[in-house]
Amino acid sequence: MPDSHLWAVDVFGRVYTLSVCGQHWELCKDGQFEFKRVAAVKQCCWGIACDYGVYVNVYASDLPIRYQEETYENQRWNPVTGFCEKLMPSDRWQWSDVTGLLHQELDSFELPSPHWEWESDWYVDENIGGEPTEKGGWTYAIDFPATYTKDKKWNSCVRRRRWIRYRRYKSRDMWAKIPPPPGSKQFPDPFNDITVGGWEITDEPVGRLSVWAVSLQGKVWYREDVSHQNPEGSSWSEMETHGEVVQISCGPYDLLWASLWEGEAIVREGITRNNPKGSLWTIVESPSSENGIMHVSVGINVVWAVTKDRKVWFRRGVNSHNPCGTSWMEMVGEMSMINVGLNDQVWGVGSDDRAIFFRHGVTPSELSGKTWKAIIVGRENDRSNTASSTSLLSAGYFFGDEVKEHSDSPVQTDVDSCSETEVPPMLQHLEISPSPEREEGKNGKDMLSDMHCQKAETSAGLAAASFQGDPCPNTSNNKRPSEERPEGAVSRSPCPGVLKWTNIDLVAAQTNPAVITPAVTDTSSVSSLGICSIGAEEQFGDDEHPMWVWVSGGGCLVDVHSPLKWFTAQQGLASSVQSLSLSITPAQTAAWRKQIFQQLTERSKREVESFRHYEQAIEQSVWVKTGTLQWWRDWKPNKWIDVRVALEQFTGIDGTRDSILFIYYMYHEEKKYLHVFLNEVTILVPVQNEAKHSFAMYTPERTKQRWPIRIAAATEQEMHDWMTLLSGSCSESRRVLGPPSHQAIWSVTCKGDIFVCEPSSQLEAPTNPEPCDQMFWRQIGGHLRVVECSSQGVVWGIGYDHTAWVYTGGYGGGFFQGLASSTDNIHMQSDVKYVYIYENQRWNPVTGYSTRGLPTDRYMWSDASGLQECTKANTKPPSPQWSWVSDWHIDFNISGGTDREGWQYASDFPASYHGYKTMKDFVRRRRWGRKCKILIYGPWLEVPPIALWDISIIPGASKESDEPVALWAISYKGDVLCRLGITRHMPAEPCAC
Repeated sequence: MPDSHLWAVDVFGRVYTLSVCGQHWELCKDGQFEFKRVAAVKQCCWGIACDYGVYVNVYASDLPIRYQEETYENQRWNPVTGFCEKLMPSDRWQWSDVTGLLHQELDSFELPSPHWEWESDWYVDENIGGEPTEKGGWTYAIDFPATYTKDKKWNSCVRRRRWIRYRRYKSRDMWAKIPPPPGSKQFPDPFNDITVGGWEITDEPVGRLSVWAVSLQGKVWYREDVSHQNPEGSSWSEMETHGEVVQISCGPYDLLWASLWEGEAIVREGITRNNPKGSLWTIVESPSSENGIMHVSVGINVVWAVTKDRKVWFRRGVNSHNPCGTSWMEMVGEMSMINVGLNDQVWGVGSDDRAIFFRHGVTPSELSGKTWKAIIVGRENDRSNTASSTSLLSAGYFFGDEVKEHSDSPVQTDVDSCSETEVPPMLQHLEISPSPEREEGKNGKDMLSDMHCQKAETSAGLAAASFQGDPCPNTSNNKRPSEERPEGAVSRSPCPGVLKWTNIDLVAAQTNPAVITPAVTDTSSVSSLGICSIGAEEQFGDDEHPMWVWVSGGGCLVDVHSPLKWFTAQQGLASSVQSLSLSITPAQTAAWRKQIFQQLTERSKREVESFRHYEQAIEQSVWVKTGTLQWWRDWKPNKWIDVRVALEQFTGIDGTRDSILFIYYMYHEEKKYLHVFLNEVTILVPVQNEAKHSFAMYTPERTKQRWPIRIAAATEQEMHDWMTLLSGSCSESRRVLGPPSHQAIWSVTCKGDIFVCEPSSQLEAPTNPEPCDQMFWRQIGGHLRVVECSSQGVVWGIGYDHTAWVYTGGYGGGFFQGLASSTDNIHMQSDVKYVYIYENQRWNPVTGYSTRGLPTDRYMWSDASGLQECTKANTKPPSPQWSWVSDWHIDFNISGGTDREGWQYASDFPASYHGYKTMKDFVRRRRWGRKCKILIYGPWLEVPPIALWDISIIPGASKESDEPVALWAISYKGDVLCRLGITRHMPAEPCAC
């Protein structure tokens, strides 16, 4: 199942999902359980059923969930028999874990739940530290515990080998019940609420989640060891609270709020990657003294709450450093519950109509949003109802009375011809109220010829049918058949094959006489149509307007640049039902539309006819934008000076646009200027600098001089505005607009920016000896480490976190806004990278290793080269777009190895480092790392779930053909992969091997 889905539960306990790109609710595949509430994330969904059991639904993917079980076989050498199973009393168990403290034999391992299955039998691991061992997998040491080696020595007195067995999680795309604690058949206290989050707290293991639950007695429980490799977790741990908890909510990072019975809220503080449970609770008062908090939901930097009077509140000032926030702000609307999903997007369930609402306008700069929008899509099992209303509405367009009166066609269609049908005997004794306009001069039996069929609903379903109005007309003479038939003649059916008789429940008719007697209606309304199928289609009932009790958006990624299709009623769903009650008939609407169209056509001819002899007017105007920026001047001493810039954009006679950028500055109190023709600019690239928000402009001449024009703005937003304007002007001057072509050249900078160049035959002319200096590069939104393209337009990339991305066909994103970016195919993209600094020390004969080095030594906190001082305090993310998502930690994964504390040793700076200390090692260092994350928009879609190190696309035989191409990749673990079936129209075909 794709990651971006909205989950909801209706009043009957049925679970539905709504895709971001979908237009109707889909019933969960495993619908045999009734649920009270659900909590969804990207990879799974947790829920509490009506039996108070806890269930988890893990999404299916190409990558299986496998867990490795291991145990060690230990032996000691005996002078008589050699290595044997007889150990000393002080030794570890014969079968134990890696520490030797836990006794675990091969037969003692059991599956944790029925949702797992063994993938293979036990086998010996014949590798140690990535190196193969001798046959049998034994590793030798002097004693337990010690350092084991693959080679047997004369003093090797003990040995061990590792046995491995894998188990696979088999319950995917179905509700798997979490087993109760061992030794009991049920939980000690049934659960009432559950929440899932915390996947951004820690680095290892991958896919780790924090699952919190609330029991009926108001206790809070935490699920241990929930991760991608162990989706069920291991056990429940009770957490102490300040009172009885009603409901709880956990965010993706370190926010955890809960509501108490007294109406207050409690906040969990101290949640870190090393302590995901937190350390203490802090009480937050309710926003209203009269009505306490009933429901609370948290995200990354927001907290929303609902009080007992159904009012909605927003908490200001919430972040990781201040999880309690500062104050409450009342919002418009009344909700029964509320939920915060990815990117702090908000959903809620209305208190009166029980509809699901989406908070529109939530952005990082405006977290509270702008307005509530109701989601008005239908459900999967309601499509037959939609078709019914659509067909009924269509019938009103073609068979209404007004259409008959305005019809001039003498041709008789199939629906116009009516066949004689015998009246069932039961209807001969049925008294039917006539229409008002035909009541005079006719009795009840004669009115069968002037009646229409109409659906009727009773408590037992479709029980009876009422008739009123006129039958199908005879278009040849515009006379009603009742006027031509003599009294007592057999009546005609409104349309052949359409009228279907059904049994009438006489008991229901007696108890509810209104079912038999039709309502007096206008014959011109759509409800008085002459054709209607009784019992042929489903009725509109309670399922038409579903009532919801719970919604979860933790796995729904909403892109603010791509409009959702949830807020426009589908044709025939809501609009058609609403049209049935309008007083204006479809025939009148069609006549008015035709009349208005004719009048507009005549007016257009009248106004244009007088100006046909004029020549076509072409705009030849000049547009100017000015501003105050800073410029890094060309001559020494080089420094930033204040300048005034002006961009002049003019349109030529042929409609083409060219632009010139003027930079005005002062030199020795004399005004001077520098100008750049934008059709000569080859690239605009942002320059990452802590002190300035700057960017550089390159031309062929300045590329040879290695001295670009560097301009800085006061704010990052102003810099982005100028870059968007200048980049768009450069593209217009070179006639390069829209998405890149299939023959485009893709490239990424060392900082992750993505650029595209359109090849041109002019660059290879003899007049251009160095065509690389003439190539024009324009930036595309997004952030990648590697990019690969083919001649068919298939483009893939890899981020710094080894996530694969595929190009969607759009353009823009990033800092591009408005017309400079496409409105669709732009999605949010995230990337993660590590920033490293080094702690350096020198050995002192008195104090040992210390932070006091020689005058010629490097900084005690520096970068890898040692030339730049980098401390924990002054080291910043690569650019303002990046943000820290973890604390500084020692990195043990470094070339050369480390000791237990992460140190590497060497004889001097710089030298070859190793992970152990010798007599000649006088210096040491260790690496500290910190993770940062960037969120940016671009025309890229994530391709889960395998982490890749490198990719390569085989070029296609023909540039315009749609033949499939193969994509080769190397995974982060070193596996060689191939993705088949990739085409220009399906660049991410999920066929991998």
